[in-house]
Amino acid sequence: MGLLWKTLGYVPAHLSRFSTCPMPIPKTSDHGPTQKRFELCCCRSSIARIRAIGFQGDVRKREDAIRVLESTVTHFGRLDILVNNAAGNFLVSAEDLTPNGFRTVMDIDSVGTFTMCHEALKYLKKGGPGRGLASGGTIVNISVTLHLTASWYQIHVAAAKAAVDSITRSLALEWGTDYDIRVNGIAPARNQVSTRYAPYRPIPDLYGTDTRYLIHCAPRPIRETTGTRKLVLVEMKNKATEYMPLYKMGEKWDIAMAAVYLASDAGKYINGTTLVADGGLWLSKPRPIPKEVVMELSRVVEKRSRETPIGVAKSKL
Repeated sequence: MGLLWKTLGYVPAHLSRFSTCPMPIPKTSDHGPTQKRFELCCCRSSIARIRAIGFQGDVRKREDAIRVLESTVTHFGRLDILVNNAAGNFLVSAEDLTPNGFRTVMDIDSVGTFTMCHEALKYLKKGGPGRGLASGGTIVNISVTLHLTASWYQIHVAAAKAAVDSITRSLALEWGTDYDIRVNGIAPARNQVSTRYAPYRPIPDLYGTDTRYLIHCAPRPIRETTGTRKLVLVEMKNKATEYMPLYKMGEKWDIAMAAVYLASDAGKYINGTTLVADGGLWLSKPRPIPKEVVMELSRVVEKRSRETPIGVAKSKL
């Protein structure tokens, strides 16, 4: 069975279709959207004839982590997979972000991830409760691509997820060696908003800014997720696909299948890797000039070079 902690719903809903074991899905609230997503997850798992159970807790509290893990193993008999997907995020400039706000996101994303891994160790290692001596379990940490370059207004999340990636690599080295536990990560695309100077292509003045500036919006390209709803305006979303190498938003299915790959025997030789699942978005940037203009400039330069005499070399060498 696998434990998916404080998920947004898209991983367990699809991962359950490929799981042969029960999944407890810890919930964080008895009311509101989180509870509804939890109920939907359990419903979909039930349709797939897979048992699912929920436990309430806070990843920032060690006692909650211990309780949920103990309850999980007591209920199902063993723990095979831990998916850490707890995250806090909001847009704010570095100068307006308070140390307390920064600390809160670090506690949820980084400390929460380590706390769950730390308390799950005794259940995931070879010979742990309900496990044989043949192999250890698997951990999948959900990261992001914010820190691979730099992102506007999300210094707190970038720092927290950079720490998560470091935790992934360190635990893969130590626990892979000592306990045969594989530890990997998945990095969906970043939530980023920036502006680029683009005189060749003015756009409508969406935000009362100079139309000489092109709004370059690269939101988390996973449809219908909490991150997209909270951090991406409609205007941003409409412009975003212009700068995605694959020109489309990602689906929940894409992240779920990445989790299936890393947690299954298909990825049994993968350890210490954070798989970027963003369609190549983190590599993208607006074109400095259109392809048609490049062709025209190339012809001009070529014509000029042919018409200009080579002359005498001026080098003193």
